[in-house]
Amino acid sequence: MRDGIGIAAQLLLVVLVLGGGGVAQGKTAKAAAPEPDLKSLFESRVRSEWEALKNKDKNRYADLLADDFEAVEVDGRGERSKVQAVNEVVNGNIFNYTLWGLKLTPLGRDAALVIYEVTMEFPPRSVLRYSRIYVTEVWVKRDGQWKELHYQETHVK
Repeated sequence: MRDGIGIAAQLLLVVLVLGGGGVAQGKTAKAAAPEPDLKSLFESRVRSEWEALKNKDKNRYADLLADDFEAVEVDGRGERSKVQAVNEVVNGNIFNYTLWGLKLTPLGRDAALVIYEVTMEFPPRSVLRYSRIYVTEVWVKRDGQWKELHYQETHVK
């Protein structure tokens, strides 16, 4: 925890701030109408993210992330900054992956919540062959480019 605020509370705060704070201001929060092909854009971005991880491509991965990016993974090691997350890419052991059930919730014109499941496959001789996680990402549009601001994963069975 940072400054006494838990991760879930931080994510809720990000959603409220990026979504214009409609709920906090007593208004009915309405998601903005998605841009045409916005879901396709995020499906492409998420695939690019996982391809970069699979191929250990630090530059490609870094290009998708906002400078103030933070990630929380299932390993229990706490938050990671962009620099930390990018530096871990070379140590990854993702052999293959399957994405499923991508959902997009626009949070205004310049922010979106993306949720999906991924099953990671590890190399044939790994002790653990598969791991399934539920992923929540917050993306923001900065200088006309969509960048991933927050990544949170939860292990599922």
